[in-house]
Amino acid sequence: MPLRINEIFHSIQGESTHAGRPCVFVRLTYCHIRCRWCDSEYAFFEGTERSVDDVVAEVAGYGCRLVEVTGGEPLIQKETVTLLERLIDAGHEVLLETSGAWPIDDVPDGVRIIMDLKAPGSGMVGRNRWENLAHLDADDEIKIVIADRADYEWARGMVGEHGLTERHAVLFSPAWGEIEPVDLAEWILADRLGVRIQLQLHKHIWSPTARGV
Repeated sequence: MPLRINEIFHSIQGESTHAGRPCVFVRLTYCHIRCRWCDSEYAFFEGTERSVDDVVAEVAGYGCRLVEVTGGEPLIQKETVTLLERLIDAGHEVLLETSGAWPIDDVPDGVRIIMDLKAPGSGMVGRNRWENLAHLDADDEIKIVIADRADYEWARGMVGEHGLTERHAVLFSPAWGEIEPVDLAEWILADRLGVRIQLQLHKHIWSPTARGV
């Protein structure tokens, strides 16, 4: 079966513990949730059907080892698992960014998962699949987008309740245009919280609304 691909591009990784590294992004079409602050709504439906072979060949053409498969929600498409396997077999270091609202138990070994937990400010907190936490490995990461102080309090509570920082890198990301990064940084420091603050580096290098960078 073909995949519906929104875009493939070579850029600087703007998020996760891999921020700053050159990376090829494969953005898949479709998402089943609607986060209030989503910055990739164009991926909800826009896309072109392409074979896995075609996608793997285009990725190889960039000569970049690091690849991220993202969306939308990439795991909605069943063929995504095949794509991930093929990228691993081709020698790529593969990241998968997923909403945390879709099962991750079929993700192949060797893929590093960056999984969201949706805070209340997203409007999608009820869509978190908490059972996904059991399928994360030590080198997988958890991202929480923070839109206000209430989101921060919720996120801090989840970190403690689930012992998240004991097993994973946990990234608190300020929602673009909704909260000042300095405020989030000061809350983290005041609470001696063992998380990382994450800025969307690509939005500081290029325009916040630019696509394909």
